[in-house]
Amino acid sequence: MIKATMFALAAFAAAQPAAAEVKQDNLRHLVNLEQKGLSSAKPSHLRSLLALDASGAITPISYNREWLSSQPVAKGGSQWECLAEALYFEARGESVKGQFAVAEVILNRVDSPRFPATVCGVVNQGTGRKHACQFTFTCDGVPETISEPLAWDRAGKIARQMLDGAPRALTEGATFYHTHAVNPYWAKSFTKTTSIGDHQFYRAGYRVSSN
Repeated sequence: MIKATMFALAAFAAAQPAAAEVKQDNLRHLVNLEQKGLSSAKPSHLRSLLALDASGAITPISYNREWLSSQPVAKGGSQWECLAEALYFEARGESVKGQFAVAEVILNRVDSPRFPATVCGVVNQGTGRKHACQFTFTCDGVPETISEPLAWDRAGKIARQMLDGAPRALTEGATFYHTHAVNPYWAKSFTKTTSIGDHQFYRAGYRVSSN
């Protein structure tokens, strides 16, 4: 009996390194999967998940004009300009929060395989084709003249914040919106996520809740 017990304990002890190796292999496999996932994600998206700016610092957002006016004057390349113009021409009459929400929709579209992969591509999608433009200002025939410097300054700052990874915390992944003045046909087949200012926001792919 004693010999049998000792033999069982020895066998159990011998099995421990093997079991530990299996656990280590599993752990290494999980770490490798996580690293691959992180390496394939866009830096701006990772920053938005962590609420960090481009330098790695935490960037709390306050959706009001006082906070926005305290931010540095914004500038950038073509993607920044396209986003700032969309906010200026489509939503400059909205609150700061409302403009951030519209910016979320544009960037959510950039991340979606259903839409172009750049801000300028999203903003100008369908321009030049009858009833195909996604943003009215790109095909309404009105010259795109920036005549309100303060509104442009705000739009530019919001665009800069969003492109630098500000969290998308307002619209629950919305990729569509419309004003309260219209009732587009597609609204009945999408999920309404929220209403901010003069706009209602939707996610595609699901029916709207009856609530």
